Formats: sequence, structure tokens, C-alpha cells
Amino acid sequence: MLPDHLDHQLKILFIGFNPGLQSENEGHHYANPTNRFYSVLKEAGLTDRKLLPEEDHKLLEYGYGLTNIVDRPTRGAADLTSDDYTKGREQLSEKIRLYKPKVNCFVGKGVYQKFSGVRKAEWGFQPVNQIDGVQDFVAPSTSGLVRMTLEELVEIYRHLSTMLKK
Repeated sequence: MLPDHLDHQLKILFIGFNPGLQSENEGHHYANPTNRFYSVLKEAGLTDRKLLPEEDHKLLEYGYGLTNIVDRPTRGAADLTSDDYTKGREQLSEKIRLYKPKVNCFVGKGVYQKFSGVRKAEWGFQPVNQIDGVQDFVAPSTSGLVRMTLEELVEIYRHLSTMLKK
């Protein structure tokens, strides 16, 4: 099982769907070379350099954590079941309540929708937070399958960097 990277009082907790097979095999989040997660963080000003997947634990030094709504690895999110999400929502809620990050960043609109039950969400900070005291932010998936340019992704993630400077 791919380990979470969690700590108390995180600035941002990045929440994905579930580990892909390559991430699971390598033991690191966002390990697929087509995934733009670490490039987006660097270009959005959230990290000072582009981290490598094997440095995923170093995000804790920036005050960022990593987890998923479902911990079962699959080829893709389409392979997840409603039972996976039911169990995952409970486990994720417990993690958020325990660690109390400042912001939950859902890496993919679908991740937020599966967690919250909200059908329609815009990119960015949400008008209603799912857990008291923790802001919800919806960002696009950084998967290479997403048809957004790096610049479009960075523009959305940059709002997190701006929020941290306040």
C-alpha cells in the first residue's frame, strides 16, 4: 500500500483519487512520468524546485501532505467501486479531522465530488467546506490524460500559492 505523507497543521493536504499501478509499484505518489503534479507545484510557486516522485516525502518540509480518497491501487479511477468510495470517504474524513490541514486540495474535480457528494463544483476555493475549519480547494487532475496545458493547470494551482502568502 502506498504510504500517506501526513503531519499535523499542514498548510495543504493534496488528495488524489487512488494510487496508480506505477505509483504503487515504485512506492511514490504521482510516479507516472506523464503526470505533471511536481511540475505544476514548482511552476505555481508552491515548491522552489521540481521534486522527483521519490522525493514525495519532502513535501512535508513545505507543509504539504499527500493522501488519496481510496488507498486501493488500480489502473484508473474508473476501476473503483462505490464500496471503495464509501470506505474511503470515512477514512479521509478521519485523517482530515485528525491532522487539521489549513486547506484540502482535491487533485481532480471528481475526487471532490466523490468526497463531498456535490454534483457541480468550480475550480478553486469552494463556498462550503466539508469539514469545519478546513478550506476546500478543487484543482484539476495533473494526469497526462487531462487535456489542459501545463499553463492552464499552473494558473489554477497558483491560487493556493497566493493564499499561502496572505
